[in-house]
Amino acid sequence: MKSYSFFPGCSQLSSAEEYGDSTEEVAGKLGIGLHTLEDWNCCGASSAHMTNHILAMSLPGRDLAKAKEKGDDLVVVCAACYHNLKKAQMEILEDGKLASRVESIVGSDPRFEGRIVHLLDVIAEEVGLEDLKEKVMRPLEGLKPVSYYGCLMVRPKGMITGDDPDNPRLMDDLMTVLGAEVKKWSYKTDCCGGSLSLTRTDIVVELVNRLFEAAEEADANCIVTACPMCLANLEMRQKEGKLTFGLQHDMPVFFFTEMLGLALGIPGAEEWFARHLIDPRPLLLAAGLA
Repeated sequence: MKSYSFFPGCSQLSSAEEYGDSTEEVAGKLGIGLHTLEDWNCCGASSAHMTNHILAMSLPGRDLAKAKEKGDDLVVVCAACYHNLKKAQMEILEDGKLASRVESIVGSDPRFEGRIVHLLDVIAEEVGLEDLKEKVMRPLEGLKPVSYYGCLMVRPKGMITGDDPDNPRLMDDLMTVLGAEVKKWSYKTDCCGGSLSLTRTDIVVELVNRLFEAAEEADANCIVTACPMCLANLEMRQKEGKLTFGLQHDMPVFFFTEMLGLALGIPGAEEWFARHLIDPRPLLLAAGLA
């Protein structure tokens, strides 16, 4: 199977450690070769692009230079990292003056022309959903998720290439293959307000509350995402939303890699769930999956 450079991102080593661990375990189980970029740095997350454009290009630009030196396509799992790296790649390849400026700052050529792909795409392309179905050891029966991409993976136009940016289907198809009963909803790419978490909590709580209301209306019992900022926001704000709006939200949120690990029968997968703010284990126990 093809080998890839891998950008782990900051969250997967800290607040979303279960995302990083499950990514490595799932990739290993499926035979996907992920080789971490040496001496990688933060992509700038949501702060750099709000502060200084050159900084916002230079932080991911240095990582792109590392990927260029390596020569392989680059795999990313964090939605914010995926967005920042792809956006920087687009701008740097289109603007020679910007590319030269970034090169003078980071000390190497950031004009990476390889593909920047999400692990979702790699699984679909390299493993294939039909072949993946044969590897499922514990079908996720009893789980009724809605898929939540958030806003960063599909915006601006051209950010996502292997799926419909208005109604992405890959995560739905993946969860269906794993045996879950995927629910339809129209909030897949709505923003949760992650970048406003510290400055406009009132807006964030309202946005999160709306997402949970929609998920409950769709008869879902959990949410599946590929964004560590979205997951943190959705878990942290449930209590605040309940206090503000008088609603009783208590819905688990999973990373798609955690669902994969559980379905593939990876030993110790249940340990990831203990790190969540909203404990998903009662739901898994009720579904006979824990």
